[in-house]
Amino acid sequence: MKIDRKQIMEIIPHRDPMLLIDEVSEIYPGKRIVAKYYIDPKLEIFKGHFPQAPVLPGVYATEIMAQASDILLLSMERYANTIPYFIGINNVRFMKKILPGDTITVHSKITEEHIEKAIVTCTAEIHYKGEIACKGEVTLAMR
Repeated sequence: MKIDRKQIMEIIPHRDPMLLIDEVSEIYPGKRIVAKYYIDPKLEIFKGHFPQAPVLPGVYATEIMAQASDILLLSMERYANTIPYFIGINNVRFMKKILPGDTITVHSKITEEHIEKAIVTCTAEIHYKGEIACKGEVTLAMR
């Protein structure tokens, strides 16, 4: 099941310039998701990070993993029409630079869920050219 950018905006509350998912290529609600994002060289952030050797900031990579996880969770009936709040990150590692012009693939899966508290942890990875560029755990409160 593919989901385009317009459909993504029907699922999550993010909008430009903070909508950081372009397409969902696979989704299995309650289990896992695969999404894509094109790192546009025209992003304003590259004017200052860093002008001579631009690289995507780690906080953006972390947000990209969180947004893929948001879509996964909001596709579940129990979390439909809630707002995902990013409440924690753990074990985040940056292994490769993500550069302007790259198209990255994000894989996220649910690893822990506290249904009574509506708090979910997902393990996510950003892949580029078949290699892991970033990985970590994101915890979201669904409100």
